[in-house]
Amino acid sequence: MQRSRKRKQISSSLKPLRTTASCRSQPAEDPYSDHPRPTFEECRSVRDDLLFLHGFPQEFVKYREQRLQMGLRESQILPNSGECGENESVLDGLIRIVLSQNTTEVNSERAFGNLKCAFPTWEQVLAAESKGIEDAIRCAGLAPTKSSCIKNLLSCLLQKKGKLCMEYLRELSIEEIKAELSHFKGIGPKTLQKDDFPVDTHVFQISKTMGWVPASAEIKKTYLHLNQRIPDELKFDLNCLLYTHGKACKRCSNRNDGGLKKETGDRHCPLLAYRNHRAAEK
Repeated sequence: MQRSRKRKQISSSLKPLRTTASCRSQPAEDPYSDHPRPTFEECRSVRDDLLFLHGFPQEFVKYREQRLQMGLRESQILPNSGECGENESVLDGLIRIVLSQNTTEVNSERAFGNLKCAFPTWEQVLAAESKGIEDAIRCAGLAPTKSSCIKNLLSCLLQKKGKLCMEYLRELSIEEIKAELSHFKGIGPKTLQKDDFPVDTHVFQISKTMGWVPASAEIKKTYLHLNQRIPDELKFDLNCLLYTHGKACKRCSNRNDGGLKKETGDRHCPLLAYRNHRAAEK
């Protein structure tokens, strides 16, 4: 597939999110291990094509910048002591991340300050009425959702560890941290900035249409297969772009249309070429 000079410039400006060899955990079993696609080159090409078409989705820019700037251990989840003028706990850092979702840094920091002012300890937050927490963090947006997430996190932590403290995470490896935090409701892959490739309905349908998984593939097995085939350094960008494309190009993710169409609104859909590639293999 030919690319324009402009798209090459966009692609060359992207730095890898993380190196592949050093960051992989012990691989899970691939249910479609005999299915050779997608290849590394194909993943990179699709990422570049969708990036040129859509630009990088604004709703994920903040998380992408965080990934480019720091690794998991240096992120908010394991904050350094002395940050914000005092020793900040791991739990503080995780609550900050919850509050930062879908809002600006200024608003999330103000919400965290309001929360700590209203309820100086996490024990007080857990004991508080949801309405009081919502009022404190309202400037960060999605107050009911974030309040519920915080309460669930604290409740689960108390039940699991007997106290509201997550300092034990500092002694764990990065993969162990990911596994531990995945047990808490509301703390998902994008929150954790982990090298993961979630599969929603848009990603699932497009992957099947392009032939990245067998036509009879199941969504859970698709998740396992794609996380084995897609390089870690491409997972975040590619997932965000496929999700965005699936929403913007309804024909691509329509399970009733029999496959990709030629147009994305008024623009040519670049994924048509990959469908043609699949057809040529048959």
